[in-house]
Amino acid sequence: MAHTNEDHIKLVNGLVEITIDSADGYEEAAKDAESSRFKSLFQARAQERRVIVSDLQAEVRRLGGTPDDDGSILAAAHRVFLNVRDALTKGDEAVVKTVEDGEDHIKAKYEKALGDVDIQPETRRAIEGAYAKVKAGHDQMRDIKHAQQAS
Repeated sequence: MAHTNEDHIKLVNGLVEITIDSADGYEEAAKDAESSRFKSLFQARAQERRVIVSDLQAEVRRLGGTPDDDGSILAAAHRVFLNVRDALTKGDEAVVKTVEDGEDHIKAKYEKALGDVDIQPETRRAIEGAYAKVKAGHDQMRDIKHAQQAS
């Protein structure tokens, strides 16, 4: 059965929520990171995620819906990022691993959304554009984690 507009709005708003959680998590990680390198990286990533949120909110409005403007406190991504606090006592390597776990979670959510065959083309393009940025962020954190493990 083809999706209704409501289904599309719900799908995109779900991505808005998890992306807000991710941005919030990066802001927390930036506050708590020890090295200035990670502090600035996490701040930049939080800002980038806020832009993705705006793009997705615009798509919800285009669909005639009301965009979500806050994350879901219960979201697994948010819980993962809260683990950053615990990781901080263990240094930046633990923070990077924790952030990367959050990245795995958000990437999986986007991939699940893109696996949906009934998404209308404009909505798919909006999600694909957001996913490309999310995946780049994920891959960067993965590469940093692997570099740390190798050293």
